[in-house]
Amino acid sequence: MKRIYTIALVALMPLLMLGQGWPSNYSGVMLQGFYWDSYSDSKWTVLEAQADEFAEFFDLVWIPQSGYCSGYNSMGYDPLYWFTNYSSSFGTKTQLQSMINTFRAKGIGTIADVVINHRRNLSNWVNFPTETYKGVTYQLKSTDICRDDDGGAALEWATANGYSLSANNDSGEDWSGMRDLDHSSANVQTSVKAYIKMLLEDLGYAGFRYDMTKGYAAQYTGIYNSYANPTYSVGEYWDGNLSAVKAWIDGTKVGGVVQSAAFDFPFRYTIRDAVNNNKWTNLAGTTRGLNLDPNYSRYAVTFVENHDTQYRSASDPQDPINQYVEAANAYMLSMPGTPCVFLKHWMDYKESIKQMIYARQLAGITNTSLTSQLVSSSINNYYAQRTTGTRGILLAAMGSTTYSIPSSYVIVASGTNYRLALSKSTETAWASVPSGVRVDPFDVTLTAVSATSGAQIVYTLDGTEPTATNGTVIASGSAVNINKCLTLKAGLLINGAVTGVITRNYTVVNEEFDSYEITVYLKDPTVAPNNWPQVTYYCWDSNDQQQCGNWPGTVVTDTRMVHGEKFYYKTFTIKGTVYSVNFVFNQGGSTASSHQTVDVTGVRETSFFEVTTQTNKYQVRDVTADYLPYLNDVLVGDANADGVVNIVDVTVLIDVLLNDNVSGYDPDAADVNGDGRITITDVTELIDQLLS
Repeated sequence: MKRIYTIALVALMPLLMLGQGWPSNYSGVMLQGFYWDSYSDSKWTVLEAQADEFAEFFDLVWIPQSGYCSGYNSMGYDPLYWFTNYSSSFGTKTQLQSMINTFRAKGIGTIADVVINHRRNLSNWVNFPTETYKGVTYQLKSTDICRDDDGGAALEWATANGYSLSANNDSGEDWSGMRDLDHSSANVQTSVKAYIKMLLEDLGYAGFRYDMTKGYAAQYTGIYNSYANPTYSVGEYWDGNLSAVKAWIDGTKVGGVVQSAAFDFPFRYTIRDAVNNNKWTNLAGTTRGLNLDPNYSRYAVTFVENHDTQYRSASDPQDPINQYVEAANAYMLSMPGTPCVFLKHWMDYKESIKQMIYARQLAGITNTSLTSQLVSSSINNYYAQRTTGTRGILLAAMGSTTYSIPSSYVIVASGTNYRLALSKSTETAWASVPSGVRVDPFDVTLTAVSATSGAQIVYTLDGTEPTATNGTVIASGSAVNINKCLTLKAGLLINGAVTGVITRNYTVVNEEFDSYEITVYLKDPTVAPNNWPQVTYYCWDSNDQQQCGNWPGTVVTDTRMVHGEKFYYKTFTIKGTVYSVNFVFNQGGSTASSHQTVDVTGVRETSFFEVTTQTNKYQVRDVTADYLPYLNDVLVGDANADGVVNIVDVTVLIDVLLNDNVSGYDPDAADVNGDGRITITDVTELIDQLLS
């Protein structure tokens, strides 16, 4: 009997091991790699270029839904293709896979945005695309649409047009934006299972973020994850009620095993109320976060802002954190759960958020670390919480500085309404400046976080490991000047032994920079379908200095034909290694605000843009790859600078040679072979171009 029992237990082990929702004792931090309308900042190539910097601070990056949706102005929540088309608002499939592979090589997992509550159709209410993947054809049918979809409007249309819907009503909340899928359908389940397996196995994603999980029963997330077995899964169960979020997590269980974590909306609303109202005792209470319950903290993905809560515009404000953003992030990063940092916050407060993540890492805080309230003011002006990690304790003192940090801690990061302090038992060195790029030389203060009085710091600036005999020894609190690119390593020196070594990588851009010019092209929006009366560029640089005058900016009249299309253009000077230019294209005049594009940010190279559809603001597509290869054809050989290289240019060039005084031509363009002179050779070169 014992032998039979053992065999049975072994047979069950694969099932029991499938899916745990989220790793336990997980110490990672996640980045939401997008915000609403982040078409420029979230391009796969732009995110991949930041992989080295991300790797020091983030273990996971959650990116937008990566399949083709409604075109090049979609954030991914109107999904159309699951298997076959991965040309999205953010790049091509090749660029997507390159980014995922680069992230993985640097220890970063990529989280897919999985939108399966609803799906967009091709041309009518029920026609979904037919896709073939690994020899199997997948297509959702009209009978895969919930019977009560769109408040009954879908059924009314289907009946009138000779289609049948599912016999089942929606297992969750209805959403009228697109067709809600019946997840009890075998066809839906088969398609979803194949889709998410492909995301993991073919595209290389590490896990999933399930969108709008209130739209279908929690059991289906459990079914899908127990099949695909992702390491990471988090559901967007948008509810501030702690019990409701816990119930959804429990609802994902398969064989008694939880299959997914959840975003901690109760925590988010708690911190929102505290910072927006400047009432720090709002952080106290028993229902203030999933991450505070030891039975659920493993499954809590905490956040303080996302693309649905952020401020978008005056007419679309959403529900944002409207002050003390750094304090909100400091509190989140000092607590249990898996923190998810919002891209906008990372971009705006990168230096301080880096220090917060360092403090979390040095304390060894995980998603299941124990935390407790230390003190709370009766007059709302301060609150303190301490979380015990594997290496030390991290204290978050929020609000007024009238609260005195205990002497057993060392303050390592601070700002308006927050202070983070590590317990001296952490036994580590601390640097006042995080890794990163600086324009000029700077001083970094090195501090000993140690229970040993008089502990010294030993450091090196060449990346070698500091020892009692290798490195420079200084007193705690001393400053070191950094004036070039280098790797700093610093540790505690106590009784001849070195411990608690930290590493910081600094890039100092203080050498003379060779400025260069770029040209920013905008495809003609004065023709249909946009019909702008004129083109205006509003632009500002990375130093927040206006480059095109006050709003709405400068009217641009210069045009150039490139590859058969008319572009407006303006030239800018790039003045430094970390310098860039940002744009809002608009039609100027009194209607500029209602006829403006989304922000186009971080431009450092000659680029081509196209205005697409208007959803509140006009969307912008980067079409540089489509037109830049043809730009040289225009600039070289276009002797009369009309944007086209043809026989007229040969005639102009001959006139230049004969008369040397023909007006209306571009001398640089007329010098076809680029030798600094205009000669018969240029005429010959131009004729060769035309003939070839």
